[in-house]
Amino acid sequence: MPNRDDKVIAVVEDNDPFRESMQKLITLLGYTVVDFPSAASFLASPFVDRTACLVADVNMPGMTGPELHRHLKDAGYRIPTILVTAYPDEVVRDRALKDGVHCYLCKPVDDEHLERCLGSAVQRAEPPDQHP
Repeated sequence: MPNRDDKVIAVVEDNDPFRESMQKLITLLGYTVVDFPSAASFLASPFVDRTACLVADVNMPGMTGPELHRHLKDAGYRIPTILVTAYPDEVVRDRALKDGVHCYLCKPVDDEHLERCLGSAVQRAEPPDQHP
């Protein structure tokens, strides 16, 4: 578990094996990772304010990755978001990128592409607005 003040990479993915492999890969890249099986579990966690980058699946039950990104943005968070999908869709991709998503990656994720996206996302991360 990360220290109280550590910035983290949050992985939100409903597919357990993929979530676990992403967590392992991102940890090997040198980042502190927390992972969640749903958008709701991430939003209910104490990690939203500490997230330097969000990696979320596009297609999840409940709230999708693009919906989670929009929700966070509307709430005043400026968390760079990387969306991943097994079902690439140009319309969803274009809309997500227009909405400010940092990267849109297809599964299986290319390790080097993910590393570049994470590096640039963490550099770009702004502190979140203050929330009560």
